[in-house]
Amino acid sequence: MNCMLWVLYGLPIVHPDSILVVTINGLGLVMELIYIPIYFVYADKKGRLKVISWIFMEVVFVAIVAGCTLSLLHTTARRSAVVGSLCIIFTALLYISPLTIIAKVIKTKSVKYMPFYLSLASFLSGIIWLTYALIKFDIYLVAGNGLGVLSGIVQLILYACYYKSTPKDDEEKPQIADP
Repeated sequence: MNCMLWVLYGLPIVHPDSILVVTINGLGLVMELIYIPIYFVYADKKGRLKVISWIFMEVVFVAIVAGCTLSLLHTTARRSAVVGSLCIIFTALLYISPLTIIAKVIKTKSVKYMPFYLSLASFLSGIIWLTYALIKFDIYLVAGNGLGVLSGIVQLILYACYYKSTPKDDEEKPQIADP
């Protein structure tokens, strides 16, 4: 849904001169649409139904937002404000969701459930988009991706603090005696 909203935001009838936002998020949307059939191959029926229902709700939500925005708001400034505000909310949720594991990381003193490369990619993505947003000074891109950078910093700091205390995989495996 995040990519769909950013594609809507970047359309010239909503926010002029945002072709990069449309192309990058359009590519992200295509990649996600390629991933879904792959997921369906390996998922059980319950998982497929759950994903289909979420996708349906997301498409309906974005269609309602697009329909209301384009028919009720008559200037690009107003359209940008409404869609941009929604983009901030969903971008913040995207970036902050890995932080739901913080309590577990601190309690167990282990980063086993917080993958380093996901945290690094999140941080780098936030930095890249924040840089682009500052160049164009797009407040909606700045706000959402600024939160992403902060979230990435928190994740990387946590990783640095608890990496050494995380048990290694080979330490967790039981030793098998030779016959």
